[in-house]
Amino acid sequence: MKNPLQTPHSGYHWDGSSSRFFEGWYYRVTLPELGQTFAFMYSIEDPLGNQPYSGGSAQILGPDDEHLWRTFPDVTQFWATKDRLGLGHWRKTDLKIPPQELDAESFEQSVKEGYQATDIFNQGYLQDPVTGNACHWNYQIKPVYGWGNPHQRQQSTAGLLSSLQIFEPGWQVLMAHGLATGWIDWQGQRYYFTDAPAYGEKNWGRSFPQKWFWLNCNGFSDEPDLALTAGGGKRGVLWWMESVAMICFHYRGQFYEFVPWNSQVQWQIEPWGKWQMQAENSQFEVTLSGTTDQPGTPLIAPTEKGLAYCCRDTMNGRARLELRSRGGEKILEAESEVCGLEVGGAPWDEPWVQ
Repeated sequence: MKNPLQTPHSGYHWDGSSSRFFEGWYYRVTLPELGQTFAFMYSIEDPLGNQPYSGGSAQILGPDDEHLWRTFPDVTQFWATKDRLGLGHWRKTDLKIPPQELDAESFEQSVKEGYQATDIFNQGYLQDPVTGNACHWNYQIKPVYGWGNPHQRQQSTAGLLSSLQIFEPGWQVLMAHGLATGWIDWQGQRYYFTDAPAYGEKNWGRSFPQKWFWLNCNGFSDEPDLALTAGGGKRGVLWWMESVAMICFHYRGQFYEFVPWNSQVQWQIEPWGKWQMQAENSQFEVTLSGTTDQPGTPLIAPTEKGLAYCCRDTMNGRARLELRSRGGEKILEAESEVCGLEVGGAPWDEPWVQ
């Protein structure tokens, strides 16, 4: 049964060509009562194979921003669906069949290392052979918000033109808010959860972002029905680069969208530690701040020269979001201690103000 909240771009984008290509997926579960988050990041590059950067990877940002990463060199063991969200990569298996979606029990029995994920579940096992550190996970997802008004057709995050190869890379929030139920075993400690805040997004393309920042949270104190995604970056538009940013959130059944084509958006982002954004449109004004005193964890992302440490994240950021009418009436004020904060690309030797 098709998910009515399925967004555009949920399916796999690779067209079978040999030109440079990457696609990446991001799944997150937050455990607000523990102040901890698990973020799962999957990627595939040059899936045709036998190219300098062909291969996949899976990495996890776990409790206290600890990092676990595994490469998946064999692209023939990767699968993804074109018409919906579905992907997986096998690293160790006794199966003699092409890689494909399995029921949870068969995956558990036959895939000794790897992952599989769709819009309604995320499952896998990774182990670092050097340190012995491992993560084992299996949880179900109930989507609450896709991207846009939940009662209407879902939207492209980057706007109507994102279906064309005008903007590179493409970016899509797959699920702004969902509820996850299951377990994650991290370094031998198993975390069980029911209806924990969950999130999903992806990016893809034939060129790579030069510089970006990102804020994401759906674990706000006293506001369980609030899900925020904000960010900005320098992206390729045909033959030039442009800097764009947005602040968007779902709140009590409504979608508030501050994007370049309907709002004025400004930002002041430090190289690390402080993110500030403001936006206004014909109806509302919004201010957003993110701060952290955590050092952050370097993460790997696809680049023109393959996977490389090129971004820094924390899942223990503080966030404050305030929404007012243009007349000054306060509509929303919310805070969180479990906001995801990121800067990536280069250069970051001074604040980015625009």
